[in-house]
Amino acid sequence: MKKILLSIVAVSALAATTVPAAVMAQPIRQRDDQIERRIDRGLRDGSLTRNEAARLHAQLRDTVRLEYRYRSNGLNGWERADLDRRFDRITAQLHAERRDRDRTYGYGYDQPRPYRY
Repeated sequence: MKKILLSIVAVSALAATTVPAAVMAQPIRQRDDQIERRIDRGLRDGSLTRNEAARLHAQLRDTVRLEYRYRSNGLNGWERADLDRRFDRITAQLHAERRDRDRTYGYGYDQPRPYRY
């Protein structure tokens, strides 16, 4: 019984260490394209205003430019981590902007109107 339990723990520990490595191995261009698609989808479905989408596109464009500068000498671990942090920040901002409920029609356009006498 102990051998089976020990082998299960060993396999799960091995699996837990390989999952973050797979997440870190996601290509930067793929992540850039994914964020770009989410911004465009938010603009189409109305969860992002034009100004929000333009600001997010500009931040994404700046990060891609920085990636090209980093790649000119070869991408080391610190530069990869810096790019990951920047993409994480853009993703968090995109998440917040899509859920802040300020649409192109103004604040609270989907709220019921107050009763008027």
